[in-house]
Amino acid sequence: MRTSIRRSRRLGAFVAVAALTTGLLAGCANDSDDGSSNADGGNGSGKGKITLTIGTFGVFGYKQAGLYDEYMKLHPDINIKENVTTRTDVYWPKVLTRLQAGSGTDDIQAIEVGNITEAVQTQGSKFVDLGKDVDKSQWLDWKNAQATTKDGKLIGLGTDIGPMAICYRKDLFQKAGLPTDRTKLAEMWKGDWSKYVDVGKQYMKKAPKGTKFVDSASSVYNAAVGGASERYYDKDGNVVWDKSEGVKKAWDVAMTAATSNMSAKLKQFDPTWDQGYANGTFASVACPAWMIGYIEQKSGDSGKGKWDVAAAPAASNWGGSFLGVPTATKHQKEAVELAKWLTAPAQQEKVFAKQASFPSTPSAYANLKPAADTTAYFSGAPLTQIFSDSAKTIPAQPLGPKDKPIDNAISDVGILQVEQKGKSPSQGWDAASKEIKDVLGQ
Repeated sequence: MRTSIRRSRRLGAFVAVAALTTGLLAGCANDSDDGSSNADGGNGSGKGKITLTIGTFGVFGYKQAGLYDEYMKLHPDINIKENVTTRTDVYWPKVLTRLQAGSGTDDIQAIEVGNITEAVQTQGSKFVDLGKDVDKSQWLDWKNAQATTKDGKLIGLGTDIGPMAICYRKDLFQKAGLPTDRTKLAEMWKGDWSKYVDVGKQYMKKAPKGTKFVDSASSVYNAAVGGASERYYDKDGNVVWDKSEGVKKAWDVAMTAATSNMSAKLKQFDPTWDQGYANGTFASVACPAWMIGYIEQKSGDSGKGKWDVAAAPAASNWGGSFLGVPTATKHQKEAVELAKWLTAPAQQEKVFAKQASFPSTPSAYANLKPAADTTAYFSGAPLTQIFSDSAKTIPAQPLGPKDKPIDNAISDVGILQVEQKGKSPSQGWDAASKEIKDVLGQ
């Protein structure tokens, strides 16, 4: 579950970074050994005259919100099949291979925000121009811009964005002697992610047995770097990851978490991370809107009423995705119509109501209402207000074609070297740097 700028006259400036996204969104289907699974979108009958396949990573909420069933009822000649891959680092290379081969793609392919620039710059000709078929004003200007090629081709329709909050276990905070009120906690860490880590140090002094303050240092890093005005690329498209002040600050605060005893040292979206939710082994997590549904699903019934949500230390965005239609599909017209319908404001409202994935369509904001069960699960937290407030002040952030692999190198190589293998922060940074240079061909 995981963009750039929002119109200042509407909701201020936004940024969406990788994550999820979206990605990595709110939960995962049962996966096969290669990280993929087939999940029939509706009744599984396969009796429709045309079967449309949708390739996604994680769970976008369309099936869960009943949208596939609704669309098939409206269009009896259509059957929808969703092909799910858990992780974007598995999903996207497969998509690239199939795009380049000109075959094997799904009729609709999800594109995570960390991959959208690469898709625009290197695969634009392999996607249908959706700008000819939609009213582009429905989506945020910056969201459309991210999916638009130099010659004006819109290759993806925006799904969600990922404004940030902190999700935390009230019961564990209470046992550790910390406040449980979301307003008080937000004040304690307001202004800087290092203050959030400071709260973690307090938590660990009286931590309930077998628990840690935070799931991973990568979680802290992604949240912190998501609020920087610049991370891996500058506004002119130059690679600046090794000079970026935003990256340095995020790395430093992540290293504080990684080298202390406050992190559960889990790799996000791995099975052990899911088990950590279920077993209550960590007390807080940097929580973009799309993660709300993930937590609810993975923590299960035992977590209901124990989780709460507070404002993040600083405005940040992590995640967000798009739906694109490869030109190789045999059902181009039908796929475009389905992509349009799934990303329309009315459907984005329904997905938010089911799993709190925050819409990229501004006209939906006035009508957003989380599901009553979700609100109850998170102790009555005002989810719409918390995420809207975050969204209004997120700084603009340039993206580049290798955003996602650079981010993966730092999170999944550099930080994990420190957290799980006991390397020093400098050794972890060197490992990430080597990986990044390999990615960039340097």
